[in-house]
Amino acid sequence: MKAVITVTGKDKVGIIATASAQCAKFGANIVDISQTVMKEYFAMIMLVEIDALNTDFAAFADELKKAGEENGVDIRVMHEDIFNTMHRI
Repeated sequence: MKAVITVTGKDKVGIIATASAQCAKFGANIVDISQTVMKEYFAMIMLVEIDALNTDFAAFADELKKAGEENGVDIRVMHEDIFNTMHRI
């Protein structure tokens, strides 16, 4: 299974490191990543493999959100099932 992680906020050093460190901590493998900086704003989308998570999905999502708040960015995690359902035409 996969999850989509979005990270947005004012650009600063360490945003990618924060998100990727949390993924590594909980056993999520980054499959794809896209990021951009528009003037002073940072936006990133990550696709991660979550089959090997060492915690439940809700705890993983909560911990990423908390890590984002501690670093001044918004990190959201969406399970691929919800993402696919939301974007089905």
